[in-house]
Amino acid sequence: MPDRGGLLFGGTHYSHGVTEEYDRALGTATNEAPIEPDILRIPVGPGAVHVERYGHGGTPIVLLHGFGTCGFLWRTVAATLAEGRHTAVAVDLLGFGESDRPLDTDFGIAGQAEYVERALAALRMPRAAVAGVDLGGAVALRLAATHAGRVSHLILINSLTAESTPADDVRALQRNTARHALRVATGVLGVTPLLTPVLERSVADKAHMPWRLVARYLAPYVGQDGVRHLLALAAAVNDSDLEGLDLAALSMPTLVIRGEADGWLEDAVAERLAAAIPESQLVRLPAAGRLVPEDMPDELARLILDFVKARKSVTPTR
Repeated sequence: MPDRGGLLFGGTHYSHGVTEEYDRALGTATNEAPIEPDILRIPVGPGAVHVERYGHGGTPIVLLHGFGTCGFLWRTVAATLAEGRHTAVAVDLLGFGESDRPLDTDFGIAGQAEYVERALAALRMPRAAVAGVDLGGAVALRLAATHAGRVSHLILINSLTAESTPADDVRALQRNTARHALRVATGVLGVTPLLTPVLERSVADKAHMPWRLVARYLAPYVGQDGVRHLLALAAAVNDSDLEGLDLAALSMPTLVIRGEADGWLEDAVAERLAAAIPESQLVRLPAAGRLVPEDMPDELARLILDFVKARKSVTPTR
């Protein structure tokens, strides 16, 4: 079993080899929960992922973010899940947030699913409920299809599917890259004109994505290297990693959540996904956009807690 890596306490974050005290003032502006997580660095093969663990006990719930965000997305939901006597684990996917960004590495959906599986092994979690937003939903879906024994419950929030990958947010980023080609190449504006419109359009209420929160999500992509890395992550989002998955074979209870104000993904995607997975139910949230954990954290936490409690998981026999 891989080594669990270093552990830091007391609200200290680890970012690309440098520890730095987290800006607590940001919490007031961005709806941060009062519970401070344990911070872990977990080796997953080509690099280490940054993990924030809230609480201990109950059904473990692994939380996967989408494109352009990181595990910080789950700060309020994770704290509420911990208060509900569960272990909530928010993961920065490899290459995102404060996780490593090794060269010549697969940052695609299939690769990320394998890294999450290795992280579960390192955390000594034989099975866990897995929730994912957007790209994180696609990673969760791939993990459930390829490592079914690892996933007790599946929660897919505005999740990508093979026919919807990449979604319009990544396509918009690519268009903006072409529009700002010179400035992007010289690093004059960095990722600001590329990622800011994506983030601001990913919430139903603009008040849920204030500039301080945008800046928090932009922080990992400083300078020309940051721009190049963001574009590399976008290029890695490939529909081939989801093609051929047998969704009808998924036996774990599945909750499909659609934020109806998500302008990056067509509404029918959630309907098709729920119809394809036998043990699934669809919940619609009219007041939420792509980033449901920012728009409706309390409602989302309640949905996850109720779902994990009400739907008994059956261990796959195959």
